[in-house]
Amino acid sequence: MNNSLANTARLLWAGLRALLVLTVVTGVIYPLAVTGIAQAAFHDKANGSQIKADGKVVGSSLIGQQGYSLDYFQSRPANGLGTNSVNTQYKLLLSGATNLSADNAKLIKSVEAAKAAVVKDNSTADYKVKPSQVPADAVTSSGSGLDPDISPAYAELQVHRVAERNGLSVARVEKLVKDHTEGRTLGFIGEPRVNVLELNVALGELAKGD
Repeated sequence: MNNSLANTARLLWAGLRALLVLTVVTGVIYPLAVTGIAQAAFHDKANGSQIKADGKVVGSSLIGQQGYSLDYFQSRPANGLGTNSVNTQYKLLLSGATNLSADNAKLIKSVEAAKAAVVKDNSTADYKVKPSQVPADAVTSSGSGLDPDISPAYAELQVHRVAERNGLSVARVEKLVKDHTEGRTLGFIGEPRVNVLELNVALGELAKGD
């Protein structure tokens, strides 16, 4: 009987020691080590790839934003899984695709309406946008609904409107777009893209400088 109790107590104590050691190693030492390495080697990414303007964080380069005035470059449409009334900056309830097929009447109607709006909004006194010029990403949302990038074609389509509204030359805005156009990752993954938030922050600085 005594031996049984002693063995049980010994096993319990061994289990408790293992629990304490693993808690310290996996719950304290490992997270601190990973956090330290991330902060030292990948500081920007570890902190959410934040973008700042005038010393303040205005967003992340990884998450698209909505609600830009027509003075700025516009993002892709954000049609996801429902909306909310809490986050007024981004109205998606959950990120995700619409899951509508290409021949869905609702999708076709929204694309047609979006194309008409893009043509109207981006036509200026000296530049008229044709429906055939409107790229797909200007009228459709991404798979996540949170895409922070647009195609160079969509960015270039907006150049004349942005230049006119900000009192800038078309050439200067075109150069701004070119400077913020990223190529394919590793030269072959994905497509060339323009980060809208980064572009708009640079646009704000350029307009303010004039």
